[in-house]
Amino acid sequence: MRLLINLVLVAIVVGLVYVLIGSIREPIAFKNEKERREGAVIEKLTMIRNMQELFRNIKGGFAPDFDSLKKVLTTDSFVVVSVIGDPDDPNFTGEITYDTTYFPAADSITAMGINLDSLRFVPFGNGSAFQIQADTITYQKTNVPVVEVGIKRSVFMGPYADKRFARYDQKYNPGSVIKFGNMNAPNLSGNWEN
Repeated sequence: MRLLINLVLVAIVVGLVYVLIGSIREPIAFKNEKERREGAVIEKLTMIRNMQELFRNIKGGFAPDFDSLKKVLTTDSFVVVSVIGDPDDPNFTGEITYDTTYFPAADSITAMGINLDSLRFVPFGNGSAFQIQADTITYQKTNVPVVEVGIKRSVFMGPYADKRFARYDQKYNPGSVIKFGNMNAPNLSGNWEN
């Protein structure tokens, strides 16, 4: 009988140790996976923001979808205007000339090693695409282009896209959007940068 009680106690202790280890392992695994997945998504959003800025340099506004972004960045050119002379110098007596040079945008994209075909896809998103919006708004009595690109955390967090994991990180909400830009103001900041 004594042996049976000892075996039951040992089994209970082993079970409690297993539960304790599991309760320590889960928050660590969540934190590591959250950082890894959010890091990959932030890296992709930063790349998209850079491509949107290149698009704006060419077209004067932002791309409303990834097809337009790809088309312009593969077929259009950057315009560089060099001013010869100093138009701001009142003592300058020579002739001021402007030299316009065109550089294909595709060359810059190739040099940066960016694949425009996969730019739209969310890392760990199983084929999901980022949501993109672009428009022009009146801001402080001026028409300005605005853009917003983002995705809900639940799309890329996989098995951790559950509200129960908020007990390990009070700021975690799988329904929240990780994004850059703002449709109500000319702002290209990412909400992860705050």
